[in-house]
Parts: sequence; structure tokens; C-alpha cells
Amino acid sequence: MNKIFFAFYCVICLLIVEKEMAWSPDYKLQWSDFQGTPNNNSDAAATTASGITFGYRLSETDDNITDFAADVTAHFYPDKSWYKPEEVSNHILEHEQLHFDITELHARKLRQQVSELSISNSVGSKLDALHLQILQDLSTIQNNYDNASDFSRNKEQQKLWKDNITEQLNALNSFAKSN
Repeated sequence: MNKIFFAFYCVICLLIVEKEMAWSPDYKLQWSDFQGTPNNNSDAAATTASGITFGYRLSETDDNITDFAADVTAHFYPDKSWYKPEEVSNHILEHEQLHFDITELHARKLRQQVSELSISNSVGSKLDALHLQILQDLSTIQNNYDNASDFSRNKEQQKLWKDNITEQLNALNSFAKSN
């Protein structure tokens, strides 16, 4: 008897949203993508809402896991992303794009980690643990980026971060999602 179990987990910066854009190497964010209502109580000029959707399927025969497949996608959420037109610039847009690129980097890291897993009866719990760990790492790196770049005001640090993230994305190019 063959049973297929499907588990789908969706982490969207702890928000449920309707619209999403998958990360693409051929598309850079535009201000028109930021469709949320600006938070006038915030000092921020813009906010990027991005996250990783993760789902997996386990195939089982005779109470043993016989196969698994996972799907990992970095998304941008237009309805939760916003900007204050009077305060933004191309430099700030590049800062926001790098937040989305950092999300894609972590999606690639998760794909790499998933590719290294072996089929076992514990693969489901291993997938869950990898997903949780990558989300924690993503949150830490996003915060580190904002702190180091002083939310885009430290242009030298922002350039260093951009170069570093681009290098890491290139190193993990074999784990880019094929469409």
C-alpha cells in the first residue's frame, strides 16, 4: 500500500497575504511593487515583506518512507511592502532589493540542505528542523544587514553587504529554483 502525505508550511513574516512575487534573477523590485499602506508612525522610508514558502511530500510504503520531495520559494509580498514616496531614492530601493536577495539566498541554502538529506523514516522531522533553522538564520541576517548598513544610511556597509550576498548567491547558483 502506497500512501502519499503532503505537508505544507508557509511562513510569510508571520502574516497571511494574498499576493506574492517569486524571486527571479531577471527582475529587480520597482517602487510600484510596494503596494502596502505606509506606516507613518515608522521612521523607515520603506519596508520589504519577504519570506520563504516551504512544502514537502513524503511517500510511504509499508510504514516506511520511500521518497520525499520539497519545494522552496523566496517570495516578496506587495500588499505588505510599502514606501513613503517623499523619502525614498534609488539607493533605498537597492537596500530593499537586497532584503529580497537575502531571502533568496536562504531559500537556496535550504534547497542545498534538503538535497543532502537521505530517505529515512525521520526525514519529515529533519525537513521541519531545517526549515525552522533557516527561518531563524534568515531573521538574524536581515537584522544584521539593517544594523550594519544603518538601514541604508551607511553606503559603504551596504555595498559590502551587496557584494557579499551576490557572491553567496553565485556560489549557490546550482540551488537556484528552475522555473
